[in-house]
Amino acid sequence: MIGYTIEAARESGCFDRVVVSTEDPEIAEIASSFGAEIDHRSPKLATDQAKVIDICLEFLRREANEGRRWTVMACLYATAPMRSSYDIRATVDLLKPGRCDFAMAVTDYALAPHQALKREADNVLVPMWPDLIEKRASELPPLVVDNGSTYAVTVEAFERLKTFYGPNLRGHEMPRDRSIDIDTREDYKFALWLAGRSGLCGEDSRSSKA
Repeated sequence: MIGYTIEAARESGCFDRVVVSTEDPEIAEIASSFGAEIDHRSPKLATDQAKVIDICLEFLRREANEGRRWTVMACLYATAPMRSSYDIRATVDLLKPGRCDFAMAVTDYALAPHQALKREADNVLVPMWPDLIEKRASELPPLVVDNGSTYAVTVEAFERLKTFYGPNLRGHEMPRDRSIDIDTREDYKFALWLAGRSGLCGEDSRSSKA
């Protein structure tokens, strides 16, 4: 699965280096076989509590200490294998240093987000946003959501603000069938079905299409 993201990153033509951060030897071996550089994650960042932002900042600090200062960085989640090289390139191209320092891939909602309900004591459901719950979707502006695949930043702004959600954030909208974020077995099965439908599975599974 990680191979699709590595090949899409290389095919995008956006990057001087494609680096995989991991503490896992098997992931490192697979990533190397697809042409990625390996950054061996420190033990303190190899925990369930570690945040991706902290991993990126720590990597950039070490790069700077070794005399390598970067202008643009993208964080590409391997759990989004349907994202293509075009999606990566389109997201990175939104960056305009000083005007747009943050960009990400987004998609639309399958269900109305303004009708979200939260669980309280005794399994009681109450509106997350009471003032919006009765509104029709047509009464609200179009809403999109981070699809968990692709984030691009200018390094200076990212190091200063320590977020992917900085000011003047821009979004590259992706269709839902390329916005699969694999968190559960059901997500995985659905991704396999989509990949099979589009010819990504099988003998040519190392194709540069993602």
